[in-house]
Amino acid sequence: MTLDRLRPVAERALTPFVTAADRVGLTPDGVSVVAFGVAAAAAAAYTVAGRPVAGVGPDPLFYLFGAVLVFLNGWLDLLDGALARRQGTDSRAGDLLDHVVDRYADLVIVAGLAAGTGRYALGLLAVTGVLMTSYLGTQAQAVGLDRVYGGVVGRADRLAITGVVTAVAAVAPGTVYGLTAVGWLLVFLATVGHLTALQRFYHAMAAVA
Repeated sequence: MTLDRLRPVAERALTPFVTAADRVGLTPDGVSVVAFGVAAAAAAAYTVAGRPVAGVGPDPLFYLFGAVLVFLNGWLDLLDGALARRQGTDSRAGDLLDHVVDRYADLVIVAGLAAGTGRYALGLLAVTGVLMTSYLGTQAQAVGLDRVYGGVVGRADRLAITGVVTAVAAVAPGTVYGLTAVGWLLVFLATVGHLTALQRFYHAMAAVA
């Protein structure tokens, strides 16, 4: 959860972007939808990086393009909340939309990584870990606790790691013990996803016991 601790710093850096978005008439919900579109584009880039799609690819340099889009998705995820607070439009409906869009974004990004490497079993383990992490965070709130954000790796950390590793994969497409950098990324996402979910479950159970 390293990057979540830096959220106040990131939000201060967002101030000029929030001001610009507000001036051109963007809405928080609109930014959330654009963020999902960016995530879907990243997934497409990751797929093309490893496998030909519609006559394009494979080309490892698409991993670099996907990395840029993943970082942009994370930036937009911060922007929509800050914009809602600036406009005074933050609401439960907006919060719900933001979380649903984020989950779909997480899903398509991991699916793109799996499709590009052909490692569908690892992709399944990774995406279930990511989704269970988020589920345990909100389920704690459903039973009367505060929403749980703690754990080994949060969404901000996960996006940052995904962006860095896939950027590395663009220039170092080799394998280590039979897996590319992206394959090892899927192993990491699967492992820490389920560990984080179990950690959140343990703390939630301890709080309600």
